[in-house]
Amino acid sequence: MGQGFVSRGFRGRRRPDAEVADRIPPGQYLTRDFPVLSAGPTPRTALDRWDFVVRGDVEAPRRWTWDEFRALPSETVTKDIHCVTKWSKIDTVWEGVSVDTLLDGLETSADYLIAHCDGGYTTNLPLEDVTGGKAWVVFGYDGDALEPEHGGPARLLVPHLYFWKSAKWVRGLELVGEDSPGFWESLGYNNYGDPWLEQRYAGD
Repeated sequence: MGQGFVSRGFRGRRRPDAEVADRIPPGQYLTRDFPVLSAGPTPRTALDRWDFVVRGDVEAPRRWTWDEFRALPSETVTKDIHCVTKWSKIDTVWEGVSVDTLLDGLETSADYLIAHCDGGYTTNLPLEDVTGGKAWVVFGYDGDALEPEHGGPARLLVPHLYFWKSAKWVRGLELVGEDSPGFWESLGYNNYGDPWLEQRYAGD
């Protein structure tokens, strides 16, 4: 998620090594830790009450329970991530379900989606930025179950955009025809959030 409170796991910044410097966007610094940033309390949904829904501009919604979601084809991906608060972490390892899998076979005229999360958080994304192997709903990090502080049981992962777009505690995707700002976007963050263009705030 975007800018908020750093609750633990942060030991400061370091300069990127020469061999990875070209992987660090302008204005970012490397961290070995995984800072925890949230805009509010951490939701904790029991897995027997967890579900995931794709709805909106579709013929019929799709819904999965936790067990059904975990039975979907999953993959392990290694990605660099970049937070709007200027830290970057390289070679992070995630396990999850590609958004392509969740949308497979759906007929839609939508160009955007809204990610909906526990706690009322939302973020908006162009559909083309979460399809074509660009985004996942992840439930594992570094070989373990994703901790609630980092968005578990499942979060969106859209690593080519600032990390607030990788919404924590995600519970569904709403396909829509028109773009609509999410939580941080409506509070002045950039609507798109490309770290390589330093699109942190509106007007960047």
